[in-house]
Amino acid sequence: MASPATSSAILVVVLVATLAAGGANAATFTITNRCSFTVWPAATPVGGGRQLSPGDTWTINVPAGTSSGRVWGRTGCSFDGSGRGSCSTGDCGGALSCTLSGQPPLTLAEFTIGGSQDFYDLSVIDGFNVGMSFSCSSGVTLTCRDSSCPDAYHSPNDRKTHACGGNSNYQVVFCP
Repeated sequence: MASPATSSAILVVVLVATLAAGGANAATFTITNRCSFTVWPAATPVGGGRQLSPGDTWTINVPAGTSSGRVWGRTGCSFDGSGRGSCSTGDCGGALSCTLSGQPPLTLAEFTIGGSQDFYDLSVIDGFNVGMSFSCSSGVTLTCRDSSCPDAYHSPNDRKTHACGGNSNYQVVFCP
C-alpha cells in the first residue's frame, strides 16, 4: 500500500491534470438580425434554428470540443406550429430546428471550439444568400456583404481560416 505522502502526491498530479484538460469552456454565440426582413438562423450541431425578426438577437452556447460547427441564415421561410415548412434559401429538410446542413445557396459561418485555440471562417462555396459578419472576442471580424466577399472561402483551396484564443465568444450579424 502506498504511503500517505505518495497518495497525496498522486492525488495532486491527477487533480492538476484534470483541471488542465478541463480548461476549455463553452462559447457563447450572439446572433443578431440587422436586416430589414426576417431571417431564420440555423446552427449545427447545436442550436437548431428559430425565427429572428429585424433587430432581434438569439444566444446559443456551444460546448468546448465542438468541431465542424455552422451558423447560416435562411430566408423566405414559412413554418407551421409543429416546426415543419420550407425556406427559399438555406433550407434544412423543411425543419425549423435544423439537424442537417442547409441547402445552397447559403452564406456560412464555420467554427471549431477547442482547447487553447478556436478556428473560424466564412464560406460562400455553397453560394451567397444574406450578408453576414462573424467575429470572435479575441480575433478579427470577417464580413460578407455580397458574393464577391474577400473575407470568405470561395473554393476549398482558399486559405481563409482564422485562429482565435480558446474560451472566446462569438458574434454573428446578418446584414452588417
